[in-house]
Amino acid sequence: MTPRARQDPPTTDPVERARSLALSMLNRAPRSAADLKSRLVAKDVEADVADAIIARYIEVGLLDDRSLAAMIARTRHAERGLAPRVIAGELRRKGIAEDDIAAALEPLTDEVQAESARGLAEARWRRMADLGDAVRTRRLVAYLGRKGYPATLAFALVRDLSRADSGVHEN
Repeated sequence: MTPRARQDPPTTDPVERARSLALSMLNRAPRSAADLKSRLVAKDVEADVADAIIARYIEVGLLDDRSLAAMIARTRHAERGLAPRVIAGELRRKGIAEDDIAAALEPLTDEVQAESARGLAEARWRRMADLGDAVRTRRLVAYLGRKGYPATLAFALVRDLSRADSGVHEN
């Protein structure tokens, strides 16, 4: 018998079992209500029992999809440089509601996105200094595309970086 099995005696009450599973899942990582429900149902918890537990956890503040979405949006943008389009996709996969996604992405204005993309582009452009212009362009545009930035922004940044390398400045 494992030490964990000795600590947690098995319960026959399905509600208590579901509550214990839910708390264990939330202790490991923050989850959206939809994600928690799907995980509970996958562990053979009845859907109505899962719904009741989730409703209670929302009521007492253990589950907050809006705060979770805002935290994910902030960290994905700040740490990975992801654009709102990619972040929104991740939030949808986690089962976050569209209005919570919109609220989470609101601080990521066009100006913030452009600044972030510029920082990513400049750093990557410098690391590829030994490559030809066509290769640098292709790789940088692909890199920014994977981060979720539009091609128009990526090509504009490439143009600016190329001009800066060659010493040409716009008036």
